Amino acid sequence: MKTQTIAAFIGALALTLSAQTYASDHHTALALQHAASASAHGQDGHADQALKHAEEALKHAEAAEKDHAEAHAHTSAAVKHLKEAVDHAKQGHADVAANHTEEASAHLRQSIEQ
Repeated sequence: MKTQTIAAFIGALALTLSAQTYASDHHTALALQHAASASAHGQDGHADQALKHAEEALKHAEAAEKDHAEAHAHTSAAVKHLKEAVDHAKQGHADVAANHTEEASAHLRQSIEQ
């Protein structure tokens, strides 16, 4: 029974992590699109349009950068808690291990929401 619960949790986690990747990839794609438009307008001598697209590209690139950084920080915290859970479970401290796994789960959820 526990194996099925763990498998379901891993499946749900994989699905939500792919959603996080999509959100970040979306910002990256938009940044690339606006950067290409800014370049084309700049080459045509349209400084006002180049500025508009360069600003949009910057906005999306910063959003993608922020998504990755915040998600990484929460994932690192989750790994730390999971290592603690393993250590405590090996020592027979089930309640302490459970607390660490709950903290890890909270951080993993936060990494997905970024």
